[in-house]
Amino acid sequence: MQKPRDLFPGALEMMILRSLQIKSMHGYALVQHIQSTSNDLLNVEEGSLYPALQRMLKSGWLNAKWEISPTNRRVRTYSITAAGKKHLAEETSKFESMLKGIQLVLAN
Repeated sequence: MQKPRDLFPGALEMMILRSLQIKSMHGYALVQHIQSTSNDLLNVEEGSLYPALQRMLKSGWLNAKWEISPTNRRVRTYSITAAGKKHLAEETSKFESMLKGIQLVLAN
C-alpha cells in the first residue's frame, strides 16, 4: 500500500475555510466533514488541524467561541470571517489556475 501523500501548502486551509462557509464547526466535526465529503480519500490528522486553525485565527480568517456540544461537552466552534472568505476566493482562484496548467501538461 502506498504511503498517503501530504497535501500541498494551503490545501488544508482552503478545505477548512470552505467547510466553515457551509456552517460553523468544532475541530472534530471539521475532520469528519473533510473526510466524508472527500469520500474518505482525505484524512486530516489532529496534529495538522489544530495548528492550522490557530494560524488561521491569528490571520483573522476565523473566529472561535466556546460552546456546549449536543453531548454536553465544551467545544471550541470556528466560523469564517469576511477576511477568510476573501482569502478563500483568492486561493481557490490560484488553485484552479494551477490545476488547469497541470491538466494541460498531463494531457500532452
